[in-house]
Amino acid sequence: MNVTGGFISDERREIVQSASGSDISSKSPRSTQVHGKGSPVNHDRQSRSRIDGRPKKGGCGGKGTWGGLLDTDSSYALDPNDPNYDSSEEYGHPNARKSAPDFDAFKKKATIIVEEYFATDDVDSATNELKELAMPSYNYYFVKKLVSMAMDRHDHEKEMAAVLLSALYADVIDAPQVYRGFSKLVESADDLIVDIPDTVDILALFIARAVVDDILPPAFLKKQIALLPNDSKGVEVLERAEKGYLAAPMHAEIIERRWRVSKKTVEDVKARINNLLIEYVTSGDKKEAYRCIKDLKVPFFHHEIVKRALVMAMERRQAEDRLLDLLKEVAEEGLINSSQITKGFDRMIDTIEDLSLDIPNAQRILKSLISKATSDGWLCASSLRSLSLEPRKKLLEDNFTRTFKLKSQSIVQEYFLTGDISEVFSCLEAENRTSSGELNAIFIKRLITLAMDRKNREKEMASVLLSSLCFPADDVVNGFVMLIESADDTALDNPVVVEDLAMFLARAVVDEVLAPQHLEEVGSQFLGTDSIGGKVLQMAKSLLKARLSGERILRCWGGGGSSRPGWAVEDVKHKIGKLLEEYESGGDIREAYRCIKELGMPFFHHEVVKKAMVMVMEKKNDRLWGLLAHCFGSGLITMNQMTKGFSRVEESLDDLALDVPDARKQFLAYVEKAKTTGWLDSSFHYGNSINGKENGACQ
Repeated sequence: MNVTGGFISDERREIVQSASGSDISSKSPRSTQVHGKGSPVNHDRQSRSRIDGRPKKGGCGGKGTWGGLLDTDSSYALDPNDPNYDSSEEYGHPNARKSAPDFDAFKKKATIIVEEYFATDDVDSATNELKELAMPSYNYYFVKKLVSMAMDRHDHEKEMAAVLLSALYADVIDAPQVYRGFSKLVESADDLIVDIPDTVDILALFIARAVVDDILPPAFLKKQIALLPNDSKGVEVLERAEKGYLAAPMHAEIIERRWRVSKKTVEDVKARINNLLIEYVTSGDKKEAYRCIKDLKVPFFHHEIVKRALVMAMERRQAEDRLLDLLKEVAEEGLINSSQITKGFDRMIDTIEDLSLDIPNAQRILKSLISKATSDGWLCASSLRSLSLEPRKKLLEDNFTRTFKLKSQSIVQEYFLTGDISEVFSCLEAENRTSSGELNAIFIKRLITLAMDRKNREKEMASVLLSSLCFPADDVVNGFVMLIESADDTALDNPVVVEDLAMFLARAVVDEVLAPQHLEEVGSQFLGTDSIGGKVLQMAKSLLKARLSGERILRCWGGGGSSRPGWAVEDVKHKIGKLLEEYESGGDIREAYRCIKELGMPFFHHEVVKKAMVMVMEKKNDRLWGLLAHCFGSGLITMNQMTKGFSRVEESLDDLALDVPDARKQFLAYVEKAKTTGWLDSSFHYGNSINGKENGACQ
């Protein structure tokens, strides 16, 4: 029998009639139901409607009971060769050609509902909004959209998606629509993996979770595999779901808990640490305290235990010996490693001035604690920051800096909405008039921190902005050091913080924001390969050493939000060269301007400047100078990109002089001309741009 013909086509008609409100009771071919666990269930036991005796929820007797339309294999695939094929069924309704605008509207509204749900975690609101759309025949798309958007987010959103699907099942989205939604996801696995590298594992887990939650029949896996090509990623997904998750012992419990562990927050962990220390001080039970610390399962956050224990020892002098004894034992047993011990003491040193307001002798007591820990051999005092007796003026703690942090957050959030780099420049100039390096570092930290908690689009935008800002290299280094220092806390909400920071660091090197030697400067702040700083540095170096690393790193987040799947640096350079050649040979300035703009890479405009200047000096033709003037005057090419472009020309003067003997003389003249026209800052001097890199000048 033709898989897409015969009774399968009848089933399609049943689904369509069900979606449009037609009675399907006379067409239902089944006499028995199959329970989700595989055991036969008598048809008479099925939940029925009191109105006409038909099974409720489109033929299914509730969660865990499979039947109705699913028994006849609702995993059909539309086949153009089927004599009964109707392309309008792609929209789920015979009149779909007329309903296409409705489907487009549904897609937009579904996306908004999912976004709002992830922001609010309000199941009831999402349920009501989907009901109000009143387009049940399109609900399969909502299933697909919800899962695909969750796949590109953190575990918290994945758990939220699974909870919402379970809540919507049967009451709002009927079984065939859920089935079809997951079918569409499996079919699109080859496309999803382009943007989500671990698609196979994540989608397999979603399918396994749906089976465990009784919203998808176990037979779904085998039926879908039969419909997919052998080399499809969808086959890998289904095999992973079956063999990797559903076949495992106690699989239901494991799958249910898989995404829930990430809901632990910083405040939750701090509260648990405080409670275990209070309990230990009261009972003196070292074994119980040891067990509680181990159960926290946050080795990267153990510095908080050290800090809180020290604060408690300073506040409760009678408990000092007991608390120090606990810290000594966990340090000697290796439960808390030396880097976490050191970090805990360093954090105490950083906050000692504030602590002195509540504990008058805080500095003296802390010095005593450091001395005891050192003499007992579980603390290396030489690795600690200096504890000065004089009050230290810390810019990071004053009111102005706190205000700047808040404004930085607003600037970054506005930038993520508008993509307006020039507006960021204006805001930073207004808020940081002195060009303080410390404030620059704070802004970099806030920019990347906010980007790490968002999607690839914002991560790409953050890298583009970082390249365009042209901050001194020392400020960028300090910004990354601050990011890594706070990575322990960030890791509680973002489990892949090490991978994210490593990619941002590698991208900064590829974009020439940092030189490779600056990686060592970052790494020197963090001792040991087991520290988060060591892991970030090691991963960044691995990324940069890989074959075609530059191209891969530039494409890691989608190439500036372009709709293209990615782009190669050499391809872009080739395009820039071609458009400049066309303009130089008589092309239209507006067309050249449009081509530069359509590259969609403002952070790479320095390449336009460099190539244009080389051609100007080689051919002694100022036509391209006019193009640069037009681009600068309209704001397309910024002063930062101009500076970077001229710096790169200077770097290549030795090679250029082989073909153009007077290249240096020409370059000097053009530098002065650029200063006069306002393209370059007066501080730019020929011969200093290379040295300027090492001193933190624009690269």
